[in-house]
Amino acid sequence: MSFSTQSSGPKLSGSVIISAMATVNSDFVAVGGNRHPSAADWDPQSGLLAFGADGNIALWNPLDEEHRGVSALLSGHSGKVNAVKFLPTQGASPVIISGSVDRTIRIWRKDGASPTGFDGATVLRSHEGSINAIAVQSGSNIFASGSADATVRIWRINLSEQSTLDVGLLQTINITPRFFPLALALSSLPALPGSFILAVAGTQNIIQIYIADSADGGLIFKLQASLVGHEGWIRSLAFTHESDKKSPDILLASASQDKYIRLWRIHEGEELPPAITTGSDPALGAVAKSLSNKAHRFNAGGMKHSVTFEALLLGHEDWIYTASWRPNSVGKAQLLTASADNSIAVWESDMSSGIWVCVTRLGEISATKGSTTATGSTGGFWIGLWSPTGETLVSLGRTGSWRLWNYDRQQDRWLQGVAISGHVKEVMGISWAKNGKYLLSTGSDQTTRLYAEWERGQKRSWHEFSRPQIHGYDLNCVDSIGNSQFVSGADEKLLRIFDEPKTIAHLLERLCGIEESGSEELPDAANIPVLGLSNKAIQTVSSDQQAMNGDGSRQETSPAIQNSILDLDHPPLEDHLARHTLWPEREKLYGHGYEISAVTTSGDGNLVATACRASSIDHAVIRLFGTNEWHEIKPPLVAHSLTVTSLSFSGDDQYLLSVGRDRRWAVFERELTQGAPYKLSNSNPKGHSRMILDAAWAPVQAGRIFATASRDKSVSVPATFPAMDLALMNAKVKVWGAVDAVFGLKQTITSTVSVTTVDFLQTLAGGQLYLAFGTEAGGINVYRSKLEDLAFTNLLVFDPRFVVPPDGQVLVRCLRLRYSIVPSKAVTQLSWRQQRLAPKPNANNAENEAIVAQTAVTYELAASSEDNSLRIYSISNLQGLKPA
Repeated sequence: MSFSTQSSGPKLSGSVIISAMATVNSDFVAVGGNRHPSAADWDPQSGLLAFGADGNIALWNPLDEEHRGVSALLSGHSGKVNAVKFLPTQGASPVIISGSVDRTIRIWRKDGASPTGFDGATVLRSHEGSINAIAVQSGSNIFASGSADATVRIWRINLSEQSTLDVGLLQTINITPRFFPLALALSSLPALPGSFILAVAGTQNIIQIYIADSADGGLIFKLQASLVGHEGWIRSLAFTHESDKKSPDILLASASQDKYIRLWRIHEGEELPPAITTGSDPALGAVAKSLSNKAHRFNAGGMKHSVTFEALLLGHEDWIYTASWRPNSVGKAQLLTASADNSIAVWESDMSSGIWVCVTRLGEISATKGSTTATGSTGGFWIGLWSPTGETLVSLGRTGSWRLWNYDRQQDRWLQGVAISGHVKEVMGISWAKNGKYLLSTGSDQTTRLYAEWERGQKRSWHEFSRPQIHGYDLNCVDSIGNSQFVSGADEKLLRIFDEPKTIAHLLERLCGIEESGSEELPDAANIPVLGLSNKAIQTVSSDQQAMNGDGSRQETSPAIQNSILDLDHPPLEDHLARHTLWPEREKLYGHGYEISAVTTSGDGNLVATACRASSIDHAVIRLFGTNEWHEIKPPLVAHSLTVTSLSFSGDDQYLLSVGRDRRWAVFERELTQGAPYKLSNSNPKGHSRMILDAAWAPVQAGRIFATASRDKSVSVPATFPAMDLALMNAKVKVWGAVDAVFGLKQTITSTVSVTTVDFLQTLAGGQLYLAFGTEAGGINVYRSKLEDLAFTNLLVFDPRFVVPPDGQVLVRCLRLRYSIVPSKAVTQLSWRQQRLAPKPNANNAENEAIVAQTAVTYELAASSEDNSLRIYSISNLQGLKPA
């Protein structure tokens, strides 16, 4: 999952060679999968699973024993990715084909020089609608794409030993009667080299069969049959060749919103295959009327073929999204289906009767139905895939999280294993715990998530360990109050305070080495009452206990969970995260009239400062709450006329900084007298020429310094300094005199795109300041400055859109990194966390002494983005970057 970029000094215009070695690792990427049946594929050659994640393509190796999760995100599409397929390359480098809402098809080829392992090779722009499906065929270089423009296009891709790809459009099929293709399947015809069969289905209840006959002298697909029987949209199609016959037939599986799977047989020869008399089963009732065994005949390669109905598979209770055949099956075919009824099923034909039966059902077997809440269902499975060996299954649920099962031959059962999870909408806010032990994230998918490092000997990997809040409103901001408490704000008029439960504290201590603090005072666990939005504290009981009613009878539904549920030796699975890792709600904070826009907490954990969306001075106020009794401290702080976008306490809590859409920044100073704890000290109504989106304080040791980020494409660094320091300014920076702790402009850092977030490293590394800011285009920049002059220079540029200013001033000591490790959309928040090098447990004394003697320190920078991703970068030897 991680890669490193070590620079001996890239030569850039306006820059100098870097002599020191710096390493930048992408330690962790969390992102949820797109809920589309065609948006994932598992490559049998590389073992990688690629899936759509907003407009990106995420790469994950589910069989990785290190459990490193998503290794990279391929960015390039401007809309959601609906279709992903690996092109079978017969031993050559893997090729990924992706289709998106942006109407383009992108082809990605293996590139060892790229940090992601792949590079975008070709973009196809022929379709006029959203791409919904892609089909490929093993051993062939053709593929098909289906779009919302009601066409299917056939392409040929020529792979060369060089990095170039030659892709040509062979045919455009205009679907008649008109419907939008949602599912495609492509297969070769047995014993007919160069001949293919294509199945097309979608927003009608028919399946169209097209044949490309090599005997016709060209690869032209012609409509040969329309299969009827389904009573709803068809969401998935899949071909397989029967392997237990001398002249194998082809089976086609079709999965539909009518809750049924139908199997169709493509048979070579004049005689029809023997029919399964399923239609005579009285248990089928009205469904039996739709069972037709009409034979559809066609010629290919001078031989006659037929398509007939084979079997009807009943068992799912809701829409069926995907159907896929087990690869490399020996003896008998097995079919995997994923449904909105929260289950995936494995089907196979009974050896004696030939009737298809469900032999395995996995997922959530629960009578509790509903939306994605801690008390309801997960909302169904959208994707089900086999591993290349057929020994592992994965499925994607409504929450964007993957589930994984491994087949245990000794126990003859499927056992669930550790998979990955992430947000499915914009990640709006992040916050490290006060002790830096874990990271909280919150977003527009109405969830707050907790990520921590799973420690097991020498191995470490990041995982989601808790989902403290599953809400009914989009969440906008979050901040830690202490090591076991946080506050979040959403599109509602109040804020909510949450306490860490004992079950989670025990889990984090056991698996992450995070020591518990006052766990005896913590609640046991939490759940959400039906039709409620507030997490309620509940008790845990032992496995042999059952909650009882007052008359001594057992309760069928109890507000308690077994204390052994989270007694795990691995990170929680999605079943646990969605139901048993909530944090109980301690308090609600009222007072605002509109949706919450910003929240921050003081370093000592005694104050919470909040703001809401506002269009007038009456609502653009900052409200302070004490954490002892959770009462508002009045009067509210007044300085802005429009929405306050960001709040920040200084490191010693002496100052509170606010910025807003009215282009103003304001500094409130702590009052030691009775009354309001803070009073307005400094304010600049024209701090920037456009709205200010974020602000951050420098470490207290550096003095009174803060930075503001704005849409006017600049970062301003005001500071308080005595008048005699004016001599240190250079002519390039606008300077205001400072007397009696009045803040004046110190430096302006320009950017080519709007700056959305900013954060200071809260440590003077090597006696210098480090400032990171993110942009609307997804770029991340790191700057450094000496304390003597506060002349910030650029160190790291995570952005392909970076343009060197004419004078090249800010590019001095700049290390430019590949764009593929940065978000593809706006960075919503950055947050630093320090991590020092630790001695290796199994190293000898000399090695440990060398490690301790290193001046290099590893710093971690967390980034959230509108592309649904949460990323953690580790950057080492920042202070070692020096000009040659």
